[in-house]
Amino acid sequence: MFLRQHFYHQHIRKAIIAFGTIFNQINVKRYNSDQEVVQSVRVPLAYSPKNKFLARIAEVPTTTTQATAIILPRMGFEITGLQYNPARKINLLTKNVAVGQGDDPNVLRTQFTSTPYDMNISLYAMAKNQDDGLQIIEQIIPFFNPDFCVTVTDIPSMGIKRDLQIVLDSINYEDDYAGDYMQRRSIVWTLNFTLGLNLYGPVEQQGIIRTAIANTYTDIEQPTYQQKYQVTTDPDTAAVTDEWDYVEQFDEFYEQG
Repeated sequence: MFLRQHFYHQHIRKAIIAFGTIFNQINVKRYNSDQEVVQSVRVPLAYSPKNKFLARIAEVPTTTTQATAIILPRMGFEITGLQYNPARKINLLTKNVAVGQGDDPNVLRTQFTSTPYDMNISLYAMAKNQDDGLQIIEQIIPFFNPDFCVTVTDIPSMGIKRDLQIVLDSINYEDDYAGDYMQRRSIVWTLNFTLGLNLYGPVEQQGIIRTAIANTYTDIEQPTYQQKYQVTTDPDTAAVTDEWDYVEQFDEFYEQG
């Protein structure tokens, strides 16, 4: 059943890209005593687990190793969970229909409604001093009250676009100031988000219907009288974008009892 047709709409991948795009323009500025900007740093952003960053921060470079200390501030994010959301469920038999989308305008595309899921993503903001961390946080929090929406093209062949809702659930703070002088201080802000995804199944295709036939009977149990109605496009090769008319045909059949 599941292997009847391969499909991959990149829903999760698109959501990750949209999420990362929101936070890839954050800058940290440093001032002197006269409140003049002496340094402006764009905060790097990468998809990476939190533990990887902490391990790099804790690593102390020596003359015998080739490792270099990680540069702070820095941001990273990762997927932490994915669960079904029954609150956004709609009728499973509902279908999306698209005509004239994609490469061939004469193809009718149908697709069952989406399955709602919530994806959890954690964003980490790491800094070596308080002011850098606070600058990052204050450039993020005001835009979430508590959600922020980004428009994503879910299914290009169906012309389906949706607003990806990103909700800020919680904020956690860690300050590793305790330890000896060889230990590097790390300040980590963790922002937990929930993204409302819509996952779609395969897209079915069929040709354009140009002829319709209907048969009627006076009595279903004893069909002695039958009327056949047929309607066809004119011309019978009409495309969706063409100008066309239609031709009707009536045929009557009567059988003696």
